[in-house]
Amino acid sequence: MEISLFLNFLGFFFTAILLVLVFLYLYAIVTPYDDYQLIFEENNIAAGLGFGGAIIGVSIPLYSALEHSVSYLDFTIWGAIAIIIQLIFAFIVTRISGKYSFNKKISEGIVPVGILMAFLSISIGLLNAGSMSY
Repeated sequence: MEISLFLNFLGFFFTAILLVLVFLYLYAIVTPYDDYQLIFEENNIAAGLGFGGAIIGVSIPLYSALEHSVSYLDFTIWGAIAIIIQLIFAFIVTRISGKYSFNKKISEGIVPVGILMAFLSISIGLLNAGSMSY
């Protein structure tokens, strides 16, 4: 194996990891509740499920960007777009109020709402990835 292939792998892989870390940071800012406090201090299963779904949801289009990109720059641009789409989704969904308030229900630890948030995030991620298959 050529060393340049391995270095390319490392570049794409660590950039993908960096993009996921950026997403984790921004997702916590976009949601109106404190994901990390709910998960790590309050053991809120609903928040953990929703957050886990968000991670899978952003990883799917990142994978698509890795698979379909023609260059490193192309990947980073499509990776950033994937993150933006997922964050917009999270922002909108967590701002719904009233009877269907994800913000209120996840903060209260309502597990079925956390599961729904996870599945919605994954679904948006799949649609996001499919839309990138140029």
